[in-house]
Amino acid sequence: MAQNTQSPNTDNSMQALKQYGSYILTAILLALAGYFGWTYWQNNHARVDTVAADHYADIQRLNEEVSLAAQNPDLEPEALTALTASRTQLNKDIDALVSTHGESVYAWQALLIKARQQVDSDDFAGATESLKKALAIDLGDAGLHAITRLRYAETLLAAGDVDAALAEANNDMPISFEASQQELLGDIYLAQNNEDAAIKAYTNAWNLIIKRQETRAVLALKMESLGIVPEPISEQASLIQAPAMPELSAAENISVDDSVNNRNVSDQAAQ
Repeated sequence: MAQNTQSPNTDNSMQALKQYGSYILTAILLALAGYFGWTYWQNNHARVDTVAADHYADIQRLNEEVSLAAQNPDLEPEALTALTASRTQLNKDIDALVSTHGESVYAWQALLIKARQQVDSDDFAGATESLKKALAIDLGDAGLHAITRLRYAETLLAAGDVDAALAEANNDMPISFEASQQELLGDIYLAQNNEDAAIKAYTNAWNLIIKRQETRAVLALKMESLGIVPEPISEQASLIQAPAMPELSAAENISVDDSVNNRNVSDQAAQ
């Protein structure tokens, strides 16, 4: 709105503008610079993230096709050739994404897909390299970092590099991953023929999952193979109180399942 030049406050306003105008102008310029800088950053990164997301979506679709085809043990020669070509293309697409968006979560996800494909093909050396690259991506998330480190250690163990696997598995982990860490340490100690250390690590893992009433059948089998009988894990009571039911005859009696499966999602992602 144009200022009324006839106002009795005009002279005072002009004096204030002369006195403080430079400070006000500087503040406005700084605010505008910050706003446009933030807007540019948002628009630029949104565009980059969209490109990376689209690229990753294509990778995910091709990975699903490859995984589905690989499950068929009776593929004809032409289908096997096509599967090999698809795997090659999948690796090329992943490498291209990592090359252009190597610090993004999409690159991390793509590298984990590549590592899984390599493990399925018994290429443990290739899988360790893929997971090493994934581990180097700083996503600012301790959980994702722990998942990557555990998988990296597992792959090193599968590749026969037991000492390197132990070094990786011994790194600090968020508390929600400690059970998986202890179970993996048990596997590593067992590979070193150190049964006492393996028993201790497996027991530690079991004691941790008891606290959250989570069952792991494979861990129980590992313990039993070493002569340990795991402590039974009781079912967790329902957080929702079941409504009272009228008494029923034996013939009419029904079973009410009031257990709640409350597994920790972050820890399960490490499996």
